[in-house]
Amino acid sequence: MPTYEYRCDKCGHRFEEFQKMTDKPLKKCSRCKGPVKRMIGSGGGIIFKGKGFYQTDYKKPGPKKEDKQPGGSSPGTCPKADNCPCCE
Repeated sequence: MPTYEYRCDKCGHRFEEFQKMTDKPLKKCSRCKGPVKRMIGSGGGIIFKGKGFYQTDYKKPGPKKEDKQPGGSSPGTCPKADNCPCCE
């Protein structure tokens, strides 16, 4: 539910009100019952809840551990000749 900010024209009181988007704007000040105007607010911020948001949604997958050979290089990437022990 959005938070709307209001300002009273009579007493200058500023206040916020949680309202549905379909609710009509308030017309009277809660302090002096004078006319109020709804202000243009800064809007809501984005809240990221939970652990691992970046890792589960946006992080590019890295090389898998089982793809690596004991020598530290991946199969077929060794610059040595065909008899290389790390590429067998």
